[in-house]
Amino acid sequence: MSVLTRDEAQTRAKLLDVHHYAIALDLTTGDETFTSRTVVRFTARTQADTFVELKPAELREATLDGRPLDPETLEDNRLPLKALTAGEHELRIDAVMRYSRTGEGMHRFTDPTDGETYVYTQLFLDDVQRVYAAFDQPDLKAVFDLSVKAPAGWSVLANGITTDLGDGQWQAATTPLISTYLVAVAAGPWHSVRTEHRGLPFGIHCRRSLAPYLDPDADEIFEITRQCYDRYHEKFEEPYPFDSYDQAFVPEFNAGAMENPGLVTFRDEFVYRSAVTDTERQTRAMVIAHEMAHMWFGDLVTLRWWDDIWLNESFAEYMGYQTLTEATRFTDTWVDFGVMRKGWGYDADQRPSTHPVAPEAVDDTASALLNFDGISYAKGASALRQLVTWLGEKDFLAGINTHFARHRFANATLADFIDSLASATERDVHAWADAWLRTTGVDTLRPVVTPGEEGTYTLQVEHKGSRPHRIAVGLYDQDVADEGRHLVLRERLDLDVPQSTPQPIGKRPTLLLLNDGDLTYTKVRFDPESFKAVTETLSGLPSPLTRAVVWNALRDAVRDGELPPTAYLDAARTHLPHETDLALVQGVLAFASAYVTDRYVTPEQRPAALATLSSLCRDLIRRTEDGDNPGLRLIAVRHCINAAAHPDTIAAWLADGTVPGGPELDPELRWRVLARLAVLGATDETAIAAELARDPSATGQEGAARCRAALPTEEAKAQAWEAMFTRDDLSNYLFTATAQGFWQPEQTDLVRQYVPRYYEDAVALAARRGPAIADAAGRWAFPDYAIDEDNQALGQACLRDADPIPALRRKLVDQLDDLGRALRVRQS
Repeated sequence: MSVLTRDEAQTRAKLLDVHHYAIALDLTTGDETFTSRTVVRFTARTQADTFVELKPAELREATLDGRPLDPETLEDNRLPLKALTAGEHELRIDAVMRYSRTGEGMHRFTDPTDGETYVYTQLFLDDVQRVYAAFDQPDLKAVFDLSVKAPAGWSVLANGITTDLGDGQWQAATTPLISTYLVAVAAGPWHSVRTEHRGLPFGIHCRRSLAPYLDPDADEIFEITRQCYDRYHEKFEEPYPFDSYDQAFVPEFNAGAMENPGLVTFRDEFVYRSAVTDTERQTRAMVIAHEMAHMWFGDLVTLRWWDDIWLNESFAEYMGYQTLTEATRFTDTWVDFGVMRKGWGYDADQRPSTHPVAPEAVDDTASALLNFDGISYAKGASALRQLVTWLGEKDFLAGINTHFARHRFANATLADFIDSLASATERDVHAWADAWLRTTGVDTLRPVVTPGEEGTYTLQVEHKGSRPHRIAVGLYDQDVADEGRHLVLRERLDLDVPQSTPQPIGKRPTLLLLNDGDLTYTKVRFDPESFKAVTETLSGLPSPLTRAVVWNALRDAVRDGELPPTAYLDAARTHLPHETDLALVQGVLAFASAYVTDRYVTPEQRPAALATLSSLCRDLIRRTEDGDNPGLRLIAVRHCINAAAHPDTIAAWLADGTVPGGPELDPELRWRVLARLAVLGATDETAIAAELARDPSATGQEGAARCRAALPTEEAKAQAWEAMFTRDDLSNYLFTATAQGFWQPEQTDLVRQYVPRYYEDAVALAARRGPAIADAAGRWAFPDYAIDEDNQALGQACLRDADPIPALRRKLVDQLDDLGRALRVRQS
């Protein structure tokens, strides 16, 4: 498939002014394909050749101004428009399109619970052409009219309010000017809950089988939606720009959510079938806030080309966390960002594939798709948080509102945005942007504490890197009232780095913490006395955000080979039993299990590491026996299952249907236990089939696939490998579940033969099935348990000789860099 280059997009934008699309979709033509008829009205500014994008199963007819175009001229995904004359034109396309099973284009899903079928679009970044013919680039905005013919009993959702015309015909209200990738349709027998706020229709929608789980949460979802809506209207002078606000929870969705104007689509795991923690509810709320921010950042004002994706994602990320903190009951969202989300940015920024927040060279759409990563989200949001700290929120919001006013329903660039900010402040925003948005890598700040006169000390910050930082420095002393078990904040100093002169700090604090409050994006280190205080009194720090900064510093030190991974486990064992913030417990345990025990310790050290993790989780379970902290208990139970080295205890839980003292095993916990038993060789196909009969839902199907792939038999591994890499009939979610079960550190000898096979088979699979499956194959099917030089050499040879498609290449580059880091950690 041809990808659109920046040069081609710029040439076409100079040539065309696109006015209007009329799109008619017929979803009643069968299980494999649907009909798409598109009429595009546009003006050419001069005579030239151009093309329209389309990827049909069959191009039945195409006409330009009533004259037929030869369908045989369609090559790859481009239909040429030769010798286009200056003036107005009308292009008509009649095509048959394929449904997707990979979450790209028009995805079709049949619910195994009740046999009902649902379809929805995911057109980002260049999958528009899988659904309708388009001049598919973000700066050719147009007005859209959409009609849909759907099977009886279905309802149709779209960007605007939809009207049921009878006989399966639905018409969506005409949109304002939007980009092609933002058009959205979701059709099926939806369960819908509706309300109204400030005269605007609000709706939430899910599969019928999920109705019993959505309905109890509907009030919470609507409350978050209303609170964010109201807060954005306090921040932004431009009102919400569309005619309704629907939120559809859709199956097998590749992203967390998608900001289609008026119809946000979410992965339907956010409709909770099993018990979740309050932090997980906070995550759902943050995604709601994030996607609503996109109505302004991305939908009202849209990037001109994909090099400025940060103008969408970084802003929505920052606004999501900040607005949730300001407007809802979730007032500590930056703790979760610091301990979970920010590490995603730090990791991505230290790999060979790193790029600036605002890269200057995104040559085509395939390259652009690779930049939807921890840099465009977490690092960009961190940069904006630092910008607000440096600029002040008043000037920041003034600049944003200027930006909206200048570019509403149009497109903008980084330069446009910086100019808008500069109009609101005396500060040199252009210099800040060059330092923060055009550079790569993570700075490191290290304190040097020097004694002065009469028992006083000064602070000089060693700065490895190039960015300016405005940080807070926390000075903490032991709390003598409780014999030093806790620390109290003596003073928090504001400091600009690089420093002009040493900073007086008075008497020596027990702990000196750089970047207290987590207001900038940098790695921090400790002076020796502060590190000693951290190891002894980390859990005694008064603020969870402060503790998040410390845990992140320990995480970074492990990854950089400066702190033994076993020391991180020891810190977790010492301090997590006293931790009160669920996001911190979850974040620390996630790193301890996914990285420390599974990658960073040697095979010889792993049993002891798992024993430490199990002991910690049992302590947390004992701590919560009184039932006053079910979220903490749930986190501990989950990780206790994952770390189980012997099957007896968790097998008894499964047989009894409960953990002693609670919780009862809901579907998520039952599948988690069964997956671990499969890894340990303590279950079989009969038990898996019985559990699937008990829970035949879509998540049950995924759980069964994960368990079957985890069974420690040659037959199970061969069947899983064939399902992933040969048959090509797994949906995106079933592929991921199978891959998650396949590689297990406990099964090294059994799966060793598949390590060299992976590279050849993954390259071929990605070429056949495209970017979504390529991404899953690179992320989940990669043999990351094999921390050895042979695996690294095989991967490097693949990158050198096999020419994987860009989506797989990027994942392999990242995975191999992580593999090399794990090797260095083990050798340090």
